[in-house]
Amino acid sequence: MSKGPVLIDLDDSVRPDVAEAAPVPELGMGAAQGQAMQVAARLGARKVSWLASLFWGLLATFVGAAVSVTAWDFAVGLAARSPTLGMAVSVVGASLLVVALLMILRELAGFARLRRVDGIKSAAARAVETKELGEARKLVDQILRFYRDRDDLRWGRESLQKRRAEVMDADALIVLLETEMMAPLDKVAQMEIEAAARQVAAVTALVPLALADVVAALTSNLRMIRRVAEIYGGRTGAIGNWRLFRAVMTHLVATGAVAAGDDLIGTMVGGGALAKLSRRFGEGIVNGALTARVGVAAMEVCRPMPFGEGRRPSVTGLVKRALAGLFSKES
Repeated sequence: MSKGPVLIDLDDSVRPDVAEAAPVPELGMGAAQGQAMQVAARLGARKVSWLASLFWGLLATFVGAAVSVTAWDFAVGLAARSPTLGMAVSVVGASLLVVALLMILRELAGFARLRRVDGIKSAAARAVETKELGEARKLVDQILRFYRDRDDLRWGRESLQKRRAEVMDADALIVLLETEMMAPLDKVAQMEIEAAARQVAAVTALVPLALADVVAALTSNLRMIRRVAEIYGGRTGAIGNWRLFRAVMTHLVATGAVAAGDDLIGTMVGGGALAKLSRRFGEGIVNGALTARVGVAAMEVCRPMPFGEGRRPSVTGLVKRALAGLFSKES
């Protein structure tokens, strides 16, 4: 058997044309879809079935009863063996119950604050719709009472109280209210959104660990929504914050806002710069932009009155300020 080279004759008449070859797909920004934020949004917006709710409720009741009986038996048995030590453990247990009760009361107070914000928001919508001066003045009174203990709004309250009597038009009074009371809060809320978008983008781009971007997106958005609620006066506990997060995410998913299929990213940086970014950096920018969208939605949900014309913050502007200097761009 011959071990020499094998020659294969090729037909010179059939040669592929390089110009007709399909272009190589780009793996840069064009493939980035913000998967971390997509997953976080689905987790937040996912509905829990009644069967799952019943299961977790029964499980919590059973575990709570078992822990309570075990703790009681432990304290009684310890007191029988050593009265002094048993008394100390009983004091610790009673203190734990008091702290748990305080946490429950804080949750209930948080829900009450959110309901109060919803009531003010309904009054604001009614005042904007009817354009009646009486409704606008009622709204001003509600806002002033709601923020009467806020030291950071003292100057705005004083200015509003001095100038409100001079305004005899409902629209002008609402504009004055938004300028004096809402504008300072909007600036602080935007700073929180920019910080969250910057953190999510940096973790996505720089941390290659699996699921790290999802965890960063979820925790950063939860913290951002809680801070936005606190800025506008709707302080919440852990359960209230999660429900607020679900409300925001459900709204965004229902409206299709948590998606990267539009021109939002293209308006932030030039196409030449995007082509040079790696996929991780592209995902970071997209996740940061989607975090900014969640932040704006949180402002709309937590704000005691709707945005006036031209006052709703631009997502593109928020992302530009948040990511300024974080990723290098072409000049």
